[in-house]
Amino acid sequence: MKRITQLTLTVLFAVLFFHGAMAKVKLPAIVSSNMVLQRNTTVVLWGWADASQQLNINASWLATPLQVTADKQGNWQVEVKTNNSTEPQVIRISSSDTNITLDNVVFGEVWLCSGQSNMQQSLNGYPGEPTFEANKAIAHAANPNLRLFTATRKGSKSPLADLEEYTGWEQAHAGNVRDFSAIAYFFGQQLQEILNVPVGMIHTSWGGSSVQAWISKEAMSDYQQVDLDEVDISKTTNRIPTALYNAMIHPLIPYTIKGALWYQGESNRDEPDTYTQLFPVMVKDWRTRWGISDFPFYYVQIAPYWYNDHEVFNAPKNTAFLRESQLKCADLIPNSGMAVTLDIGKEYSIHPPKKREVAERLLYFALNQTYGFETVDCNGPVFDSKEEKDGGLLLHFKHAEMGLFTPNHLQGFEIAGPDKVFYPAQAKIASRKNVLVSSNQVPNPVEVRYGWSNWLVGTLFDTNMLPASSFRTDNWNDATRAKVQESSN
Repeated sequence: MKRITQLTLTVLFAVLFFHGAMAKVKLPAIVSSNMVLQRNTTVVLWGWADASQQLNINASWLATPLQVTADKQGNWQVEVKTNNSTEPQVIRISSSDTNITLDNVVFGEVWLCSGQSNMQQSLNGYPGEPTFEANKAIAHAANPNLRLFTATRKGSKSPLADLEEYTGWEQAHAGNVRDFSAIAYFFGQQLQEILNVPVGMIHTSWGGSSVQAWISKEAMSDYQQVDLDEVDISKTTNRIPTALYNAMIHPLIPYTIKGALWYQGESNRDEPDTYTQLFPVMVKDWRTRWGISDFPFYYVQIAPYWYNDHEVFNAPKNTAFLRESQLKCADLIPNSGMAVTLDIGKEYSIHPPKKREVAERLLYFALNQTYGFETVDCNGPVFDSKEEKDGGLLLHFKHAEMGLFTPNHLQGFEIAGPDKVFYPAQAKIASRKNVLVSSNQVPNPVEVRYGWSNWLVGTLFDTNMLPASSFRTDNWNDATRAKVQESSN
């Protein structure tokens, strides 16, 4: 009888202890000391507690404490107004059994950065694949007004309430920027310097991931039924539809952000038409779930790379079609912009080392379109129209207000007649703002392509050295490239 009584007391104590542990207030990983809250707006704080538990929130910048009550499932959230102060703030969250203090909280600009390996690439680079200017950046990294947060690579069959693994908010310093996304760091560092306000960069990416992996099940359902019940989530996690959204995006919502940066596409290079459809779906999905209207979304066009074949012409082996898909998405996605990288690829490395240049081109979009720096150019030349002239085709461009430029001479142009066979073409800048394309082998030219191959180095720029994307004036699916014999010496 005595043994039964002791067992009963032990079980009762365990139940009471567990109940008490559950009653304590818990915050999501992204809400912590050192975080950056989007300035001069209404942000959301949220977390978990016991069912119907009351919480008091004292924020150092508010005259009156806020009160919130958890719902029957223990979820709670509260809207909080921020301001433009650059002074560190304190948030105290208390309940009948919990006192949480968040120190060194600042107001500033918050950007989410996601994608695959080129966004994931750190200042440290990959083995044998450096990030240029990394050592200098690391040496000058100490900056209490630049804060970094990283979601660790993780997949899930269903949406997670919180991140399972992460590196929490930290002030930038030489010890932590080395392993942080290089593009996110370079973007944030320059934005902080220009605006002179705190900046928070949230990094959540996974090398080799497909766009399908970053879309919610609900958004994917119109295009593909997703059932992960029998799927081994540990294998090819980064290619499983919805898996990365569930584990690496959903737990960050509704943390208030200013905008998002995206660098992804190599893993979808064999399906350009699908990408044209799904990438805008992903952006709309994120915007809907964050509930911040059409927040700015700036992304990077994949860079030229060998892909085991220089000369391939037709889809799906020619990644010019995927670059074209991304170019189309700039018109399909409201409040967006695409950074072109046609000039800074690396022939035998899918991870180009010039990440600072990529970050700067994203930054120009943010400055021009988000922060009102209208004199900062952000768009390179974009093909607009063509006309016959002097036996060739004269191409007209948008976003070339001060004209066109090439460092040496134009290369990478091809021209075709009605037979749909493309030949190498001569191209030259005409009247400083157009390009005249011609070939002696095509007496009746009708269409032009530029940069239509896996690997090339872009040669067409505006006067601010922003490159033009590869493009085509046709919509042919059955075009061919002429086999041009090399002359022998």
